[in-house]
Formats: sequence, C-alpha cells, structure tokens
Amino acid sequence: MRTPTFALRHVALVTRDLGRILPFYRDALGFIARQPDARTVTLHFSAGAPAIITFTADPAAVEPTERVVGLFHIALLVPDRPTLAAVLARLIEHRQPIEGLSDHGVSEALYLADPDGNGIEIYRDRPRAEWPMAGEQVAMVTRALDDRGLLRERPSPPPDTPLAHATFGHLHLSVSALAPARKFYLNELGLAVRQDTYPNALFLAADGYHHHVAVNTWGHPAPRGPQRLTGLAGFTAATSRVQAPRTLTDPDGNSVTLEPLS
Repeated sequence: MRTPTFALRHVALVTRDLGRILPFYRDALGFIARQPDARTVTLHFSAGAPAIITFTADPAAVEPTERVVGLFHIALLVPDRPTLAAVLARLIEHRQPIEGLSDHGVSEALYLADPDGNGIEIYRDRPRAEWPMAGEQVAMVTRALDDRGLLRERPSPPPDTPLAHATFGHLHLSVSALAPARKFYLNELGLAVRQDTYPNALFLAADGYHHHVAVNTWGHPAPRGPQRLTGLAGFTAATSRVQAPRTLTDPDGNSVTLEPLS
C-alpha cells in the first residue's frame, strides 16, 4: 500500500454553551475531554491522542435558524464492524437519538447530531476490494442499514471507549455552489474527484480513498453573513504538498489549515 499523502487532523467549532455539548461528547460518545481554559474544550479519542475537535465558547455567537454554508457532518472512522456495533449499542444505552443508519456500499454508517445541531457520522469501511466502482470512480449508494444484524456483532463485554481507535475519516460540507468548491479542493488540497454522479454533491479524496472531503448544495444553504455563528470555524489537514503550515480560505469562507504530513 502506498504511503498516504493526505490526512484530516482536526475540526474547530464554535458553541454558545460548553456545558450543553460536553456531556454528549464525553458520556454518549466516550470522548476524552480536556478543558485548558474556561472558554475551550478539546476532545480526544483516547488519553494519549491529539485533539480531534476543539470547541470554543462564544455566548454572543448566533445559532443559525436555517441551513447555512459550513459543516454538514464530521465523520469518524472506526476500525471494524464490531466496533461500529459497540458504538450503536452505547448510543442506545444513552438514549441518544439516531438520525440515520445507512449502507453506502463502501461503508456502513450511523448519523446523529450534537446538541448544537452539528452533524456526526460514525462509520466503518468495507475492504477496498469490495467497494462498488463505476470505471475509475466509486459508486456509493444509500441503502438502509440492518441495525439488528449490526448489533448482533457487538463484542461482549463491550469496550469502555469504542472510539479509542477511531480516526478522522472525512469531512462533509454544505456549500453555496459545487463548481468553486471543486476547483478549490482539487487545486489547493490536491484532492481528486472520486464521485460526481450523486445529485447535488461531489466527493473528493487523495490516495484512492472514497472521500476525504464531500460538498453538497442540499437545501440551498445560505451564506453565513458577517455575524459570528455557532458551528464550523475551520479545519486542519496534513498533506505532503506543503513543507510549512499555511492557512487558506475556501470559497464559502471556511478556514483550511494545511500542515506537513509527518
């Protein structure tokens, strides 16, 4: 297998109230939470892992009342199907509403939202040899996931922290238009189009993955405007294309920091 040339590292989010979101990530999902100061919480998959999500509190931030450009969901990749089953069992135990369970051909996924409405996908990949393909592109689909069959694979005893070995799998964004987003993520991040046949969406990746970044115009998201909103502040990726950190702004105003891949 080739050495990876790209990896997502971190997402920065804004919230009005850390106390509202912290129990969800710590208790329902099992993240390790650290609070370096009164306005900041960092979330880690395990005690020795780097922060995957940082929340900054801003009581003056405005909560959008309609879909706006920015975060559609953060996608957390678990290593196998039993781990995904353990995550689902934990969510049920904590009575956490689940918004969707989908089989995408390349993966199986759970969908939910945090108390601020930030979308979260937790998924496991099928082996690459099993991915449905259409020529050089993947042919992802959306079918119902058999949740009862999945739960039969949950390990016993269940792990205390089912996300301990998770990674940041991909990031899905709501954008105002596909064409400028496509140009930016191809030219500036060096990603390749992996599927462009899904209605009003585009999936891009490096290293032959099904997607590291997805963009969509579902629901015609509105511009953010000048006010500071809750939700996505920016994200960080590591890439072999840069030798020193640099920060860019994508066509919808998202901050994208690129770091050397080490």
